[in-house]
Formats: sequence, structure tokens, C-alpha cells
Amino acid sequence: MITSRGVDLPWLERRSREIITSLQEANGAYPASPTFSAYRGYCWFRDGSFIADGVSAVGEVASATAFHDWCARVVGHHAGTIRAAVAAAEAGHPLPDAEMLPARFTTDGELGTDDWWDFQLDGYGTWLWAAAEHARRHRLDPGRWQAAADLTVDYLLSSWARPCFDWWEEHSEQVHVSTLGCVAAGLRRAAIDGLVDGERALRAEQAAGEITALIEREGTADGHLTKWLGSDAVDGSLTALIAPLGLIPADSDLARGTIAAVEDQLCVEGGVYRFRADTFFGGGRWPLLSCFLGLAKAARSDRGGARDLLRWAAGTATDDGLLPEQVDGHLLAPGYRQYWIDRWGTPATPLLWSHAMLLRLAAELGEDAQA
Repeated sequence: MITSRGVDLPWLERRSREIITSLQEANGAYPASPTFSAYRGYCWFRDGSFIADGVSAVGEVASATAFHDWCARVVGHHAGTIRAAVAAAEAGHPLPDAEMLPARFTTDGELGTDDWWDFQLDGYGTWLWAAAEHARRHRLDPGRWQAAADLTVDYLLSSWARPCFDWWEEHSEQVHVSTLGCVAAGLRRAAIDGLVDGERALRAEQAAGEITALIEREGTADGHLTKWLGSDAVDGSLTALIAPLGLIPADSDLARGTIAAVEDQLCVEGGVYRFRADTFFGGGRWPLLSCFLGLAKAARSDRGGARDLLRWAAGTATDDGLLPEQVDGHLLAPGYRQYWIDRWGTPATPLLWSHAMLLRLAAELGEDAQA
């Protein structure tokens, strides 16, 4: 299949699988980007979990399993931090943000040495969801990750209501709806898919319900999900709560309103912005967000709309099949582009998360390169 932008989609899917699996560390970690200065040598739980889900969906079982094994080892390695955070929260004196788990680790599972916007909760919920999804999809025993899942669930139960940095490492003073959605989806799937059991599973499922109710009560405006609680702004990450996370039913009015708001406010020619006030590299459009919107549309049976978004994302690839983090053209804040280039170089290319989301959407549409 050649897309309207001249890209051979089956070739790009094969190329995406090759890029992800060849760059995966021997220990299972996925580097966010092998060459981008600020990401090189680091693995995010959030990005990595979506990468693992993407390759899992196209049959790269060993790769995804190795990543989940890596996450479990990292969680176990930092068990002391988790227990301290849980104990402090129970005592009514939560740990400072700087003492909580980070969003990213070095690929060998250690803490980074450079300053970063680290305290984020979404990745730990996303990992629980992705591990459960992988185990269900390929009929694996989720018990291999139970010890780490127990620790992760305890950590999230103790801290989910706290403000923290969002997916984009911004606004640590807010409680973000996408973060809450990742946490709720992870807790729910950990409980119903057997990553945790007994009283812990009951508590996880109850918390997932409480978080979902909070989102519906305070994380919506004008019929759509919002960037954070009490806001009316939209964020490109919100469609992930519809699909693949499945927290917001695809046939609901809230899903319909959220898709419409993202399309109206953040989508230009198939490319999706993070949010309207974005200045990062001038505020470009992100292929991975187009794929999330495509998954949400596919979940609502709009397969034509989903294919259009897949084609746009595929059309951002370089001649040698590398997908970027974001693209130029129709920038929201072009005056900031050079600032970030001077600071970190040109935008991350390849970004493994972009490749994974293309695989995930293609698989959802039945256009996997294996077919």
C-alpha cells in the first residue's frame, strides 16, 4: 500500500519493527531516541509501555516481554523508595516531589544524573495496563510481574491524587486528566487481569472507579475531557483514554466530544498538536498523537478517519524510514523553534514511541505488515 503522501506503508511498518527491536537494549529497555541529546540513554516507563504495546500488537512477543521484565526489575530495585513514599503518605506527610520515583531511568535502571522534570505518575499506571494487555493478548502468566505490580499498585494508591508533571513534563502544580486516566486504567487492569490479587486487587479496582468518577466530575468541560482538573483546555494525549487505554467507553458522548474537541482545536491536515500553548520546538504536530486520535476513531468505527490519520503519520517519515517526534509546518510558536534547536539539536528522529504508535494503529486497522 502506497499512501497519498508517497509512503509504502508495509515497508514502513517493517522498518518500524526493525528500528524498535534493533535498538532495544539487551536488558529489555527501550531508549526513547538513540541520538537525541536530551533523551539518549534513558527509558521512560510511559513511552516504553506504549512502545511495548505497539510491538506486542504486531507479534513481537519476546521484545515486549523483555521490556516488562525490565520494568519489574527496576521497580524491585527501587522498592525502598516506594515503601518510603507509601509510609509517608499513610502518615500524612507525603514525600517531597524530588524523593518520589522519576518518570525515566537510565537504560540500566538507575536514576539519572541530570536535572529533569521527573515526578510523574502516568508511566507507572501505563506500565500496569500494558503488562496486563500483553499478558492477555498472548496468554502469558501475569504472575511473573506480580511482585513489582504489588509495589506499583501500592505506590499509585498512595499518591494518585497528587499534582505532578504531565506527559509533557510541564505544569507540576496541576492534577492532569491524562495522568489520572493512565493510573485508573493501570489499576483496573492490574486487578481484573491478575497482576495483583486479594485485598490489593479490591483496593485497586475501587480506586480506579474513584479516579474515573473524579475525571467525569472535574476533568470535563463542554462535553469533552480537559487538560487538567478544573480547566477547559484540551490536550492531544486525551484521546488515549478512549483507545488504547479503554477507560472512557468509545461509544459514550464524552468520547465523541473529546475526539471532536481534539480535531477542532488541535488537528491540522491530520497532524495533532500537544496543546494550543505549546512552544516546544515551535509547537509542531506529533505523529504519535495522530495515531492516538486514529485509535480513538477506530474504536468508534470511524475506520476511514483512522486510516487518514495513519497515512499522515506515515508521511512524516524520512527517506530512510525514521519517524520524528514532531514536524515543522503550521507551527504554533515558530519563534521558539531555534531556541530548542540551539539547546538540544533538531527534534528527536527516530522517536521509538512514534514508530510504535504507527504499528499499533496499523494493527488495529488490520494493516499489520505481517498480513
